[in-house]
Amino acid sequence: MKIDEITISKAIIESFTKEFLGALDVDVAIAGAGPSGMAAAYYLAKQGVKTVIFEKNLRVGGGMPGGGMMFNRIVVQKEGKDILDEFDVRTAVYQKGYYVADSLETISTLCSKSIKAGAKIFNLINVEDVMIDDANRINGLVLNWTATSMAKLHVDPLSIRSKVVIDATGHDSEICRIVVRKIGAKLKTKTGEVIGEKSMCADAGEKALVKNTREVYPGLLVTGMAANAVFGSPRMGAIFGGMLLSGKKAAEVSLGIIKKGKLT
Repeated sequence: MKIDEITISKAIIESFTKEFLGALDVDVAIAGAGPSGMAAAYYLAKQGVKTVIFEKNLRVGGGMPGGGMMFNRIVVQKEGKDILDEFDVRTAVYQKGYYVADSLETISTLCSKSIKAGAKIFNLINVEDVMIDDANRINGLVLNWTATSMAKLHVDPLSIRSKVVIDATGHDSEICRIVVRKIGAKLKTKTGEVIGEKSMCADAGEKALVKNTREVYPGLLVTGMAANAVFGSPRMGAIFGGMLLSGKKAAEVSLGIIKKGKLT
């Protein structure tokens, strides 16, 4: 068979456009394809929830691929290991209570399993704003190409609608900061704003992470490091069990909101 360049181009454009059109109206939209965002997408998609992730970078994974200081290994505790076992990610006991995993195997498996479960992931797309309804409830995201945002080109964005939005943008907690800047200091924090993460304390940070994973504004949840940053809890470093547990809880909370019909 002779390979035709135009057929290749048409295949890419048509298949991508079809998937993107299918992502314009979803149940849950997640900003950020780090470990917590992809874990949330996996558990939601497994329940038949129409889920999409928008990742601004070329690659997925957040900080996980770099492991600790570019040693591509991560550590999880027993609860995190249970989730990695569910994903069929190999772990090794370092000492009692500490398990080591390959960061690249972990993140690539999370990505593959979430997509195969039915979630859609679009990389190189930046979330530049949120959509709101008449009651100021978040009901979607405003998107543009990352390259457009980086080049500061004046190009109007496109929008997608969702029943729930999850901020999984990590340390920067980008979606929550957009809400504070554009809607006002109304987050469910002590100040109503993004408090900002504290210095590292792995034990306290891991304990706080799942607790902080919740709805922080009507229609908006936080997960992963974004949750600790919003509520002013410590960072954890290269232990990732809490990230996985946070993603799983974000899926459970999202599902609860959808099932209870707390929607406009």
